[in-house]
Amino acid sequence: MTLESGFPIIFETPVAWGEMDSMGHVNNIVYFRYFESARLAYFERVGFLDEMNRSGIGPILATTRCRFRKPLTYPDRIRVGATAHDLQEDRFTMLYCIESEALGAIAADGEGLIVAYDYNEKRKSPLPNNVRRAIVELEAG
Repeated sequence: MTLESGFPIIFETPVAWGEMDSMGHVNNIVYFRYFESARLAYFERVGFLDEMNRSGIGPILATTRCRFRKPLTYPDRIRVGATAHDLQEDRFTMLYCIESEALGAIAADGEGLIVAYDYNEKRKSPLPNNVRRAIVELEAG
């Protein structure tokens, strides 16, 4: 699977020198920041952040994981793919993939469980219909 065929959102960024640690590769926590950037691009595209501003119902990250495949180093440019999977009444799973230009390979992949959360009521909520429709449309291509 390529990023273009499997991920409707692709976020591109250079690897920064300051993201490396004393072991000479990008620190593990930075991969989660890369996932976050792709996740937020996805939320913007499907209107989830606008919905949160309107109604108080927005996304909250319940769990996340990363499988580190190859170490990233400076200099490099990466592409991070994001897609939604397993859409349910109040949640969905986001899948991520980090592709390294310098390595010509996948450096990491991961996932995160996203739950619709009512920030006013401080509890989970059904996924807003307009956001659900936008996810379905985006994923259908």
